[in-house]
Amino acid sequence: MRTQWILVANGSLARFFSRHGAGDPLVPLETIDFPEGRLKGSELERDRHGHESSDNSTAAAHFEPHTGLRKKLLHQFARELAERLEEGLVDREYDALWVTASSPFLGELKAALHPGVAARIQWLHDADLTALDVGAIETRLRDLTAARLS
Repeated sequence: MRTQWILVANGSLARFFSRHGAGDPLVPLETIDFPEGRLKGSELERDRHGHESSDNSTAAAHFEPHTGLRKKLLHQFARELAERLEEGLVDREYDALWVTASSPFLGELKAALHPGVAARIQWLHDADLTALDVGAIETRLRDLTAARLS
C-alpha cells in the first residue's frame, strides 16, 4: 500500500499528515510554525536590520530590485517546507503527496520544490485549511476530491 503525505499550509503554519489509503484516517506527523509569517507590514518594516544608507550622494541613482520583505519571508518558509518534503522522500516516508495551501503561498511552495518531490504530487488545491481540526480536514479533502472527480 502506498503511503501518502498531506501537507496543509499557509505562510506561517504547516501541518503534515500521513495515511496509507484514500479512505484511511489522517495521522498527524508534524507541525512547523513560522511566526515571522504572521507579522504585519508595519512590524516587518520596524524589524528590518541594516536598513541604512551609507551613500552620501544626493543623486537617486541607487537601485535595487524590489522584493518585499513579506515575499522574502514566504519564500524562506517555502524553502524550509520543501527541504522537509525532500528529506521525507529521500527517507522513503511517503510515495504520494497531496498539498493544500493558501493562494499566495502555494505558488511559492511549488516553485521551491525539488523535481523529485514535485513528481510525487497527486493533488494540489488552493485553500487554507490550517485552522481546521483533523476531522474537518479529512471531510474537506474528501469533499474536494469528490467534486474534482465528478
